[in-house]
Amino acid sequence: MSDVINAAVEALQEKLGDSGFDDSVKFEITGEGSVIIDSDGIRAGDGEADCTLKADAETFEAMMDGSLNPTSAFMSGRLAIEGDMGIAMKLGSILA
Repeated sequence: MSDVINAAVEALQEKLGDSGFDDSVKFEITGEGSVIIDSDGIRAGDGEADCTLKADAETFEAMMDGSLNPTSAFMSGRLAIEGDMGIAMKLGSILA
C-alpha cells in the first residue's frame, strides 16, 4: 500500500472522527489506489460505494489540509464525483 493511501486513511480518520458519517464513499487517488469509507470504518480498499470521488494526490492532500475546499475542487474540475451527489455534499461539509 502506498504512503499516500496510508496518509489518506489517517487524514480521513482525523477529519471524520465521531461525525456519524455512515454512508459509503470511495476516494480514488490517481496512481495511488483507493480509500473506502462506510459503516465498517475507513480503510484502504477498492470496493463498491454509493459515491466515488476521484482526484490526484495533490488535490486530495490539499482538501485534507484545508487549503482547498472540496466544493471549489469540484467546481474547478480537480475533483470528479460519480454516484450520489447528496452523499458527496454531506462529506464535503464535514471535510471543509
